[in-house]
Amino acid sequence: MTGSSGAGVRTVRAYLRSRGRTPAGVMDRYVSVFCLAMLIAVTGKPLSDVLAGLAVPGEPARMGAGVALLALGLAGFLAAARNAGPVLLPGADASWLLLSPLNRRHVLGRAARLLLGVAVVAGMVLGVGLLAVLGAPDQLVWRVLGAMVVGVAAAVGGMALAVLGQASTSWRLWLTGAVAMLLVLAAVAVTGQLRTVLAIAASAPLPALAAAVSGAAVVSGLLVRQAWVSLERIPTRVLVASSTRAGHVAGAATSLDPGALTWIAEDNHWRARKLPSRRWPSLPAPFALAWQDWRRLARRRGRLVGVTATAALPAVLAQAGGSPTALGVAVLGGALAVASISTSGARRDADNPALARLIGVSRRKALAARAVLPGLLAGAWTALAFTGLAVGGAMAQGDAMASTADGAAIVSTAEGGAMAGLADAGGVAGGFGEVWWLFGPLAAPALAAAALRMAGRAPVDHSMPVIDTPAGAVPTGPLFWAATGPDLALLGCLPAAVALVSQPTALAPFLVAQGVVSGVVLAGFVWRSRSGGKVR
Repeated sequence: MTGSSGAGVRTVRAYLRSRGRTPAGVMDRYVSVFCLAMLIAVTGKPLSDVLAGLAVPGEPARMGAGVALLALGLAGFLAAARNAGPVLLPGADASWLLLSPLNRRHVLGRAARLLLGVAVVAGMVLGVGLLAVLGAPDQLVWRVLGAMVVGVAAAVGGMALAVLGQASTSWRLWLTGAVAMLLVLAAVAVTGQLRTVLAIAASAPLPALAAAVSGAAVVSGLLVRQAWVSLERIPTRVLVASSTRAGHVAGAATSLDPGALTWIAEDNHWRARKLPSRRWPSLPAPFALAWQDWRRLARRRGRLVGVTATAALPAVLAQAGGSPTALGVAVLGGALAVASISTSGARRDADNPALARLIGVSRRKALAARAVLPGLLAGAWTALAFTGLAVGGAMAQGDAMASTADGAAIVSTAEGGAMAGLADAGGVAGGFGEVWWLFGPLAAPALAAAALRMAGRAPVDHSMPVIDTPAGAVPTGPLFWAATGPDLALLGCLPAAVALVSQPTALAPFLVAQGVVSGVVLAGFVWRSRSGGKVR
């Protein structure tokens, strides 16, 4: 760690390469260059067409939602970098080179350069998104370059801030503040308060654009320089913990077992926490068994708040111009994800069916009891999402009158025409906006069954056949693993999905069908689960 030159590190790595795999030859380098050239040739034309299609002024009504999505994406990128480390090493380097007298900064130099490459790629994607939101009314080339530089500067600077946060607690507070500021920016942008500012930025003259780009590049460069200097101050225990976590993730990715990733995150969260002991409530046997999921959720109230806030994302996507199909996928996928955060007990029962049988509760009763919490979460989240879509004007309106099973009217007459945007709505929409939320509680049983089916699925079966398609070989093992659970959600929520995509003038038939189908799906899933074990 006291060395002042990277020659020692290079010598050690050269020695390891000579004793390890066969050195790369001329043919290996030729194949790498050829693959890179083919990738550029294949993606060059589509990328140029996409950039050329952006040479139009941006739509002011959609700029706020687009900036909100970009801010949320950047906040997610920073949060992922903070949780990943971000500086980490392979297991062998973490257990040997990291503890050696070699210069710490040069030992971590390769990992730092890899992080820089990841940040540059993420920044380019962010720049394209920024250009798509603001548009390019003139000077397409310069505005593309400016958006790219701003996006890369934001991503690289954020990654540097994450590296600084790994080395210092004070910098970690700055990183948390940056994520909070991005969330506030997203909330303000989606309300339309920044519409004037965004319109001015979209049509800014080239001198102002150059000044903004230069400022972003300078700030990013200063953060990168400070992060490079701080590499030698990162504590060893932090690097070892990050490297161990990365090794587990790499092992799960290599074995194509994505389910192991959630176990890693869950175990890392609870490992170092001291939990208070409380008396178990007097409940019937099945509900007493499911009480652990309720206690686990109550101990992570921050996650519950974050999940509630994500119910506004479908409305933001609709305001940004998302198609009805995209909105349906967002609502269905979000509801299924929310339901899945409360199925840890079902997953542990599936991992150890012998222990689950020793409890003395039948699998059907246990699943029925465990379905209550994910059903409540998914139903509430879906109701909030549909309410946000209705308030934001994503739902069609027309003259309709629906009734419940006892004949009571549940849909009032609404005027035809599209609703105003969220910024101009000024209040809660009437008509259909008052009943679309009913799809939430009606779809809750099917979403709970789908979440429990996901919790009980087995690891990926790599012995399944591979299908040859014109686009390449498709392994059916990961495909079937990924479809286990979402298939039941799509089947159980089909009436709601059709209503969201088709925007009908009468919702009563779809509401009735949704309630019937959802109940049948949950009852069939519970009845079919006669014995323990994983879903095959």
